[in-house]
Amino acid sequence: MDDHGSKGDDSGTPQPGDWEIVVVYSDDASGASTDRPQLQQALRAARAGLFDTLLVYRVDRFSRSLRDLTGLLDELAEAQVVFRSATEPFDTATPVGRMLGVFAEFERETIIDRVIAGMERTAAKGLWTGGQRPFGYRLDRTLDGLVPDPGEAVTVRKIFDLYVTDRLGTKTIAGRLNEQGSRTRLGKPWSAHTVEMLLTNRIYVGEKTFRDIVVPDAHEPIVDLARFDIAQQILGRRSAEIGRRAANPSSYTLTGLIRCPQCGRGYIGTAAKGRYKTYRYYTCWSQARYGTKAGCCIHRFNADDLEAAVSDALLDFYTTGHDLITDAITRFQDNYAASTAAKREQLATLTGELRDNTAVVDRYLSAFERGTLDDDAPKIRKRSRSCRTTPSDRCSNCRSPQSPETTNGQPPTG
Repeated sequence: MDDHGSKGDDSGTPQPGDWEIVVVYSDDASGASTDRPQLQQALRAARAGLFDTLLVYRVDRFSRSLRDLTGLLDELAEAQVVFRSATEPFDTATPVGRMLGVFAEFERETIIDRVIAGMERTAAKGLWTGGQRPFGYRLDRTLDGLVPDPGEAVTVRKIFDLYVTDRLGTKTIAGRLNEQGSRTRLGKPWSAHTVEMLLTNRIYVGEKTFRDIVVPDAHEPIVDLARFDIAQQILGRRSAEIGRRAANPSSYTLTGLIRCPQCGRGYIGTAAKGRYKTYRYYTCWSQARYGTKAGCCIHRFNADDLEAAVSDALLDFYTTGHDLITDAITRFQDNYAASTAAKREQLATLTGELRDNTAVVDRYLSAFERGTLDDDAPKIRKRSRSCRTTPSDRCSNCRSPQSPETTNGQPPTG
């Protein structure tokens, strides 16, 4: 009786056919991926020839992807292992059995479509469809929807008030929140980016969005629609101003080239608008994003002074540091010459061999045209074959024009 292996069926129930179960691989992971320890162990055992049949409870427990299933079946076929299902007529020994793998993929796609359709119906009713709850709300399991969180909702309203009424920027708002000890839902410091994401999230006006479905008044709003719209208008105007500043090619040429000695982040260009002019600075990225309380507290540099100092240093180096530049160029040239010396010698050798062998071929052609070449002579045929090989091979097979086989500078005649 042949030895047969079983995977995924350890219930002890009788198996189809006269089989002997030699090993069981219990795989509780999803069939959507092939990166499963028990599956990989079973494949290694199949390649080692420990069994000749791999039995699964269901095909979708083996793989739910048609592409993965095809690859796995090919791998089993190379190991001369048959694949069979205990509850389905799937047997790779027959064409019909291989065709049934298509239905496992079809079933998986059908399940995905049904789940998405169910979530869309849930979203259309304004109910919670899962995922991470937004800051300012908590999930009411009884209503299966969002309700304002008393503590976080106060912070949301404060952010909109500071932005719309006080006209503070997102960075300033983040700094104030961090100074007051406020943190995001994930427990991290506030940044200008997280404040802006909150200001643009329509969930705070009671709107529910899922894919292409938009449901107004799905839950209690934290911010009224009029205030939310004003915030979007301010954001639009300020984004245009930021875009114009970013398009200026003369601003902050040293961005990213200076490293903060405290946190290791790069310095970026920042600006502060005074009564009569705008002051430019280079500030640590961490301080610019989170402020001096949550980020770095290291000092910032005046951009004009720093750029002038760097320009003067570069100008001084390139006008007075000729010896350093010359030494650097000389070292590079020496290193390049040393690293390519062997290749240049090899190229010179091959070039010489090619030149010598070309001359030999030309003399043979001349002798052939004069009718003085005996092309049936064994030495002539051997020489002709050797001249068709690579230059390195020619070196050992072809002799120079002054070889003993030549007579008075003419090729031998046999």
